[in-house]
Amino acid sequence: MAQNTAKIRYWDYLEEYNTHRDDYLKAVDGVFSSGRLILGQQVAAFEERLSTYCGSASTVGVNSCTDAIFLALKALGIGQGDEVITVSNTAVPTVAAIRATGAVPVFVDVEEDTYLMDASLVSEKLTARTRCIVPVHLCGQMVDMRPLLELAGQNGLSIVEDCAQACGATYHGKRAGSLGDAGAFSFYPTKVLGVFGDGGAVTTSRPDLAKRLKRLRMYGMDSAYYAEEEGYNSRLDEVQAAILNLRLPGLDAAIERRSRIARIYDDGLAGVAGIGLPAAREGRTHQYYLYTIRTERRDELMNYLAEQGIESKINYPWPIHLMRGYAFLGYGEGALPVTERLAHTILSLPIYPELPEEHASDVVAAIRRFFA
Repeated sequence: MAQNTAKIRYWDYLEEYNTHRDDYLKAVDGVFSSGRLILGQQVAAFEERLSTYCGSASTVGVNSCTDAIFLALKALGIGQGDEVITVSNTAVPTVAAIRATGAVPVFVDVEEDTYLMDASLVSEKLTARTRCIVPVHLCGQMVDMRPLLELAGQNGLSIVEDCAQACGATYHGKRAGSLGDAGAFSFYPTKVLGVFGDGGAVTTSRPDLAKRLKRLRMYGMDSAYYAEEEGYNSRLDEVQAAILNLRLPGLDAAIERRSRIARIYDDGLAGVAGIGLPAAREGRTHQYYLYTIRTERRDELMNYLAEQGIESKINYPWPIHLMRGYAFLGYGEGALPVTERLAHTILSLPIYPELPEEHASDVVAAIRRFFA
């Protein structure tokens, strides 16, 4: 693999790791020395702490956000032939998890300035087979949940929040993962709350779901060697839970550092012709997992930034409904016009807590030169 020579990296964990290396190694050694390597004290402690942070009654640690969505849907009884409303402007795992249950994803379009599910379009997609809505809290901001909760209540639907990119974000004072029947979280390394590998969790305030989720993640067992139902192997690793226990207390500070960088971008790029900036809706806090701009000259700009030693990234260059792997769903070009337009115009800029503020200013200066 070619070495990354960019002067300004899109994302980097090494500075943070080197700063806290001794703490991480001590935490890992503590797990190895504990005598309990699977579903031990670290997982239990993290589940309790994340529940407190998010404002949910329970958390169930699993091995990825993909499994978190899948197991949440399974725990809700969603399966073959059921319809689940979500968006195409997301990472493939959201849809892969829905398909793994046997359910059919039904796509709605998104808002152009937030990239989030357009809640006003969801009612048009309801059928007799609709069972659940999976709003994706993309880039660090939550979907408009109030109309979705009302719609779900009126039609007997479940809601599973995809919180992979929004741990710590709030909607009118409530944190991501606390509004729906369940919330699915990712602790992939790049995430705002990440680990050194894979990890995920489901939050819920429904005791019945929490009990079934714990059973499903452990082969369908409530006790050793006896399966009450068909289950799976999806457990949050004890080592990664130890890392999460170290990082969770600093999450809000990390979000504030991201917000400072976002403000540099907001202020520095305001008024630049040819750029659309991400919108932050009133009543919601944005934790800026991504800072994604829009421009018709996206590919030119991306190449120019690379020439200046600045990494950028496209999240996501292909809408899921137009991928060959999901052609069987029957969507064609033009089905989701905003989603399709965004795929050709969005570009994510470097943003992570350890990014020096002067680097963010350098990114602004480079973009302004490009559009001058």
